[in-house]
Amino acid sequence: MQDPLERIYGLKSVDIRLGLGPVSRLLDRLHNPYNSYETIVIGGTNGKGSIAAMVASILACGGFRVGLYTSPHLIDIRERIKVNQRMIALDEMMELIEEVKERVTESVTYFEFLTAVAFLYFWRKRVDIAVVEVGMGGRLDATNVVRPLVSAISNISFDHEEHLGRSLGSIAREKGGIIKDGGVCITAVTQKSVIRILEDICRERGAALLQVGRQIKVKALGNGLFSYTGITKRYERLMCPLRGRHQIENAAVALGVIEAVAMKGFSVNDNAVFAGIRDVQWEGRLEVLQRAPLLVVDGAHNAAGVSALAKALKNEFSYTRLILIFGVLNDKDYRSMVKKLVPLADRLIVTKP
Repeated sequence: MQDPLERIYGLKSVDIRLGLGPVSRLLDRLHNPYNSYETIVIGGTNGKGSIAAMVASILACGGFRVGLYTSPHLIDIRERIKVNQRMIALDEMMELIEEVKERVTESVTYFEFLTAVAFLYFWRKRVDIAVVEVGMGGRLDATNVVRPLVSAISNISFDHEEHLGRSLGSIAREKGGIIKDGGVCITAVTQKSVIRILEDICRERGAALLQVGRQIKVKALGNGLFSYTGITKRYERLMCPLRGRHQIENAAVALGVIEAVAMKGFSVNDNAVFAGIRDVQWEGRLEVLQRAPLLVVDGAHNAAGVSALAKALKNEFSYTRLILIFGVLNDKDYRSMVKKLVPLADRLIVTKP
């Protein structure tokens, strides 16, 4: 499907502008549709899409009508906007694009425009709650107009430094912008210096910070099975179909979010938790496209993501020869990424995305 925002309106997905002014004014002209439902916001450097998908899957299995807004898409722009795992229909998307376009009175970016489309669609579909993935950073990201019941920060590492800053501290402060006054934030961040920054933000805003590895414990049991011990819940032998040890940590964050929103009126039973994790679908993350020969695709696009990919290639798959096709945008730290992958590959093919 050709991207309608690029084809019709000339908006480019690569255009970036951080700031809440234009999107806030656009949503105000649309009567702030996001005020009609509750939200959960998922930020971080890597894994936030996986966490968002897991949270949405569990809540949907629990009987709620759940919107899911993620980015970027792999093939079809409609992948970004779903209700209970179903993509927005093309005719509905085109109708909403026209409706939002009529309210545009100043320059907006691709992501700002699409955020307005998603929030309006969720209002139309009368969702109970929307799970929203941050586009970039957090503090000045277009999604940060909402006031979430719970926020989550998966992890923090280097990416988009030209926009978020050149140190982990500056990146952490940007991503910590999704933590709201009196809120709850779940995180799997491990660096002590970054944790201190998140703790400071939570202290300033009267928010609670719950950490995987501290208040939340997770143990990988092998073959996708894991156990979880949280604030009030304990689960044994949950099954995560997404490959890689990092996905178990993502699942722990998702389950922490589920525990937190349960305290705010969105409680689900244990069957929904087991089914929601087991049935989650999230393409392009160590996804097996075929078995013979084995063909795996992964969207790792920064050094930390490639480290997780390399670990998974060593531990999750059996093969005698690895042919690696690698492409990355030139604003990424491609040198360190290649260094992590070269020792694993019998042949490396570099291509332009």
